[in-house]
Amino acid sequence: MKRQVSYQWRLREVMAAHGMFNATDLARPLADRSITLSSVQIWRLVTQSPERLSLPVLAALCDIFDCTPADLIATRAEDARPRRTAGGESGGPVTDLAAIRPKRARIRPQE
Repeated sequence: MKRQVSYQWRLREVMAAHGMFNATDLARPLADRSITLSSVQIWRLVTQSPERLSLPVLAALCDIFDCTPADLIATRAEDARPRRTAGGESGGPVTDLAAIRPKRARIRPQE
């Protein structure tokens, strides 16, 4: 069975727990750790879930908030639901179409 994996980016919650409520509050602590990001990049980091994140940025965030990556990224894995068929049921009996398919008619010339 396939597994479906998802994650939740929790930087905003961690920032709020440390009294930081604006994305601009994160610029100075990142710069102190030699991480140079534009204000737009910092805003996206705070407000959106990143699909790619460099390890130096992750390490800097963990150092700033004295936390682990698990505190910033909540992961979840669950079994994927089986695909539904057109009949609305999954894994039901399969109908043999060859048994109900009509046979081609052959027209023969009259003798």
